[in-house]
Amino acid sequence: MDLAPAFVSVADYFTQEETSPVRHEYLGGQLFAMAGASEEHNRISGNIYALLLTHLRGSGCKTFMSDMKVKIQVAQGTGDIFYYPDVMVTCDEQDRDKFYKTQPCLVVEVLSPSTETIDRREKRLNYQSLASLQEYVLVSQEQMQVEVYRRKGSGNWEFERLGPNDSLELNSVGLTLTLAEIYDEVFDG
Repeated sequence: MDLAPAFVSVADYFTQEETSPVRHEYLGGQLFAMAGASEEHNRISGNIYALLLTHLRGSGCKTFMSDMKVKIQVAQGTGDIFYYPDVMVTCDEQDRDKFYKTQPCLVVEVLSPSTETIDRREKRLNYQSLASLQEYVLVSQEQMQVEVYRRKGSGNWEFERLGPNDSLELNSVGLTLTLAEIYDEVFDG
């Protein structure tokens, strides 16, 4: 007989995360442990973070790496969601919670074999439910390829896939990155 997973309250989740050696994402009362990241994953997210941090310094926007959660409120009574995006930016001065953000304009996830399907489907749909989100970026760690979902003025989302010789235009923060900058010191040659 399978036992249903125990429901964990948001308060208990935050208490547990403070002392846990493993980070967990929270989906409506259930916890999901996060695996460690590869060197490529760390270099890619670090490169993006550093370029955004430098570009946005003094702008009022704040750049965060993988230890800051984003909170997504879902339909009443179904529980909240907390994810740890690899990189995110919020430019909303009201977005001041110490442990999570609710108004990101940009979210970047570096794809891992164990999380790629979740990043492409579940997380994409949940992130896109945030009214503040303007761009959701997926970065491959296997090859020089970036995918960006960008909110149009109509509210619909457009999709763009970029290759090694392309540049990523982050309209949400007014920054253009080459894929060479994103993948600096990741691949040989």
